[in-house]
Order: sequence, then structure tokens, then C-alpha cells
Amino acid sequence: MKMPKKGIITVISGFSGAGKGTVINELVKKYGYAVSISATTRQPREGEKEGKDYFFKTKEEFIQMVNNGKFIEYAKYVDNYYGTPKDYVYSQINNGKDVLLEIEMQGAMQVKENFPGVSLVFITPPDIKELKRRLLKRGTETEEVIKKRIARASEECGYMEKYDYIIVNDGLEECVEQVHALIQSLHFTSNNQKELIEGISSNFNLK
Repeated sequence: MKMPKKGIITVISGFSGAGKGTVINELVKKYGYAVSISATTRQPREGEKEGKDYFFKTKEEFIQMVNNGKFIEYAKYVDNYYGTPKDYVYSQINNGKDVLLEIEMQGAMQVKENFPGVSLVFITPPDIKELKRRLLKRGTETEEVIKKRIARASEECGYMEKYDYIIVNDGLEECVEQVHALIQSLHFTSNNQKELIEGISSNFNLK
């Protein structure tokens, strides 16, 4: 009997300007991946919708979710809390959807600590020169902000060796295909085939 496919969770991180957001958008559009929707205590911005952009919570609601173990990971940034709700992610993978978590490095380490079986993928440009070029190409940030992002990227280099996979984004289409192929291959790891292993093992115990 063919067992129903269960989705898997993959964390995707990278430097600001590495293009990870664009890669994720293409994976969703082309292959139907689900992207985790974060919960936050900040106020909705113009045009943002509940359940699409974020799950908007009061501080009291958020803390209650923390106390009830409802987050895969959470953190506080500039007086607001952000977290990845378990219920949403698990409902997606139980329906056979592969879920992408776009999380910064510290959050990714938290996920790995709590869920050792989750794979961490780091997307990087080929070099610092290209990273600077992409940040400048945005045309939305001041030179001072770009300098801060480069300085932060320098600090974030220390996290790269803690990731399971490093993929160079030197071309959008190629990078999307590489990430897709990688995630699909993860379905065949022994960690993601536990139910199959248990099912086959149990057959040997039949009388």
C-alpha cells in the first residue's frame, strides 16, 4: 500500500541582498511550496491582511502562545515579537505540503535545536562584490543602511558553517532549480522516512 506523502520543513536563510525572498517566491509560484506565515505583535501596515501577511496578535496573546508551546521559534525585535506558529506549519505538512521557513540565522539555530531533523539551507551570492551590487540595485536604501547591511553580513558569516547546505545564487533560475532539487531529495533521508521504516519493520513481526 502506498503511504500518503507527508510534507517536510526546510529553513532558508541568507544575507540581506542574497535574493532568498525572490527564490522563495519562485518556488511557491512554480512548485507550490507553502511559506510559513509568522505571528507578530506589531500593528498591521497598510495593505497587510490577517492570515496572509501575518497573524496579528496582542502582546498578551503572543505570550500566552509562547507559554503554551505554540511556536517553532520566536524572537523579539525592536519592541515587537515575531514567531513561527506550529499549528499552521504542521497543518501544511500533514496535508502533504513542503513548508519553507524564511528565518534569520539566530531563529534558524533555535529551530535546529528544537527540531534536529529540520534541514537548514543558506543562500549566498558568489562574493561580497555581488552582494554590494544587489543592495545598490534595489535603489531603496541609503548608503549608510547598505554599509550596515554589509557589516551585518560580515558578522553572519560565522553562522554559515552551522547550516546543512550552502547554495550560491549566481542566477535566479538555476538557484531555484537547485533548491527545489535539494528539498525533494530530503524526502528520501532516513529521518524523513521514519513512517516507512516503521511500516516495513512491522511487517516482519506479522504472524
